[in-house]
Amino acid sequence: MQGVGFRPFVYRLAFRYALTGFVRNTPSGVIIEVQGIPSLLENFCSALRSDAPPLAKIEAMEESSIACISEEGFVIGDSSSGVEVETLIPPDIALCSDCRRELLDPSNRRFRYPFINCTNCGPRFTIVERLPYDRPFTSMHGFSMCPECAGEYHDPLDRRFHAQPNACPVCGPALSLVDASGKPCTLSDAATETVALLKIGRIVALKGVGGFHLAVDARNDAAVHRLRTRKGREAKPFAVMMRDMRVVAHFCELSDGECAALTSAEAPVVLLKKRSVDGLSPSVAPGNDRLGVMLPYTPLHTLLFDEELDVLVMTSANFSEEPLVNENEEALLRLKGIADAFLMHNRPIYLKCDDSVTIYSSGLLRQIRRSRGYVPAPVYLRESGAVVLGTGGELKNTITLLKGTHALMSQHIGDMKNFEAYRHFQHVAIHLQHLFQTSPELLVHDLHPAYMTTQWALKQELPVLAVQHHHAHLASCLAENRETGPSIGLLLDGTGYGTDGSIWGGEVLIGDAAGAERFASFESMPLPGGDAAVMQPWRAALGYLSRSFSTMPDLPFMKERSIQPVLELLQKKVSVYETSSCGRLFDAVAALCGMQGEITYEGEAAIELMHAAGGTMGHSAFRYALQAENGRWIMMVSPIIQDAVSAVQQGVAVSEISRRFHRTLVSCFTDIIRKASEATGIKTVALSGGVFQNVLLFETLVRELEDAGYRVLTHALVPSNDGGLSLGQAVIGRSFLTGHYRGIH
Repeated sequence: MQGVGFRPFVYRLAFRYALTGFVRNTPSGVIIEVQGIPSLLENFCSALRSDAPPLAKIEAMEESSIACISEEGFVIGDSSSGVEVETLIPPDIALCSDCRRELLDPSNRRFRYPFINCTNCGPRFTIVERLPYDRPFTSMHGFSMCPECAGEYHDPLDRRFHAQPNACPVCGPALSLVDASGKPCTLSDAATETVALLKIGRIVALKGVGGFHLAVDARNDAAVHRLRTRKGREAKPFAVMMRDMRVVAHFCELSDGECAALTSAEAPVVLLKKRSVDGLSPSVAPGNDRLGVMLPYTPLHTLLFDEELDVLVMTSANFSEEPLVNENEEALLRLKGIADAFLMHNRPIYLKCDDSVTIYSSGLLRQIRRSRGYVPAPVYLRESGAVVLGTGGELKNTITLLKGTHALMSQHIGDMKNFEAYRHFQHVAIHLQHLFQTSPELLVHDLHPAYMTTQWALKQELPVLAVQHHHAHLASCLAENRETGPSIGLLLDGTGYGTDGSIWGGEVLIGDAAGAERFASFESMPLPGGDAAVMQPWRAALGYLSRSFSTMPDLPFMKERSIQPVLELLQKKVSVYETSSCGRLFDAVAALCGMQGEITYEGEAAIELMHAAGGTMGHSAFRYALQAENGRWIMMVSPIIQDAVSAVQQGVAVSEISRRFHRTLVSCFTDIIRKASEATGIKTVALSGGVFQNVLLFETLVRELEDAGYRVLTHALVPSNDGGLSLGQAVIGRSFLTGHYRGIH
């Protein structure tokens, strides 16, 4: 991997053992040639692995002996060009402790310089145009280093040796602060003046590493409200950036794993349980028992905090559901009416990249949105094979390029229903192939014919394969865990186009990347209005009630709603879609409890229902049943709905209904997995799909399955939601090219 200080490390190692030779980056990896006393050569080779820089990961090392030659000293050679690129680019790396110390040292020449970096930190992926990772091929090519920076850059013993973004106030990028119209408003120090604006409640658009953030004082409720109104984000929680771990510990509960994640080089957003919200705007994360928290991961972020300003909302700069903005002129245009001021800089961002979002659950840090800090580090596969590109799904889209044993997943792209996101998808698809200098033999897309990713794949002049959504989820989980299967896959989400044309989402598939059997699914339920019912869960509730009762019960959520037109749709079966979705079941139960009749973001009703349980699983469960039907087991939903309605009518608290509902699902899934295991002898279970972001359901199910003797495979490196779909698609594509693909039956 280039850009992690490996070559200067090798240089210092060779100097230590009095060896001669060279080290050089090549398109196929790092080549080291050394000669010297055999025992010292052995020590050198051993130290290559044991003492490598923290960000350097040696995947493989091959050795061969050659004849000695006459030479003096050891040199770091220039990068060479070639055809086949196998070297990897590191992700963008958070500010290291050495650079932070220099940033805040008044005697240092980079004091308060917002672009300070070294080989151990700074931008990487977002500034790279192509390999090899050398300055002329990055967005720093327009900045000529001053003599002092050039001296550091060329000194193998310096911490900034070949740090491609190396710069200082004399020769590097610079900040500028402008008002909403684009007029400069900097009098002295742009960062200091930005802090002053934030303190009086202004919304500031900040250009960071992978794009712009919208920042506002998280303690100022009026300012946070104003940001919600302008951004069109009614209720979805905002991420916050906190000054230091002391501030985080005041507001949030912290485990050792969560502390490690927050302070890691990746510096993701971590979803933490709230400890106290005293002093924090209640509008930051309304109705949610967690806060999405990150620490300042760039020098610019570090300069925005002081003793008075310690918590900032730091959310992607965009209108709701659009991709984030990454360049200055675009920001002034697209964020007009949202930001009061713009803190910009003149270092181009080649690839926009959102913050990664994670959660610590069942002993591991798990990805919810895999992006900055992790991309483009590969997911390592068990086997090599053909070059294949998975195009992902419609929501939470990512792209995955398989090359050798590397699964190169793109950053989070977004929801393809948005035109700007689709343009971003097209750019990323081209750039990923260009960056790693390879072209796929096969494009794999979702089975849904109307998805933009499907339509894009069909327009390319390459072979294509359509893959069922939940089969891709299963394959993704197996691939991440370097398993070939077969496995019992429990796959739970909101929407996935089924082979029968209905909407799947509560599935048990038994198989592997080559194919799977649909062993079980939730009872099919009517969804009146399709997508309308997704955003208005009360419609879904009516559909579930209509199939669960011969006479529609009268429930409080129906009052003051125009339910009659929806009931007529259900009766006439017009614009009614059949679904086995677990996500829609959550929506229906939440709505009939009177919680969320309408939502403003995907999964809002299900999240509120989970929070209502207060982190506690019920002791008793609602009724459920498993019925054999046409060669498949059906997990009956009607009894669950009937008991939930009875509980509502009896005045049972929503918190207790939620606990019973979660207990019901865990019991039902445990039972159906036991049946699948008895039928096949398989004891490995793979869990995938967005529903497994529900911590209460996930942790309880994992624990009880493991206690029952099952080996449980879960997601940690890639999201369990549709952000991991492209990995599964690509792996299935490889199976197809080997002639083993069977599909779903």
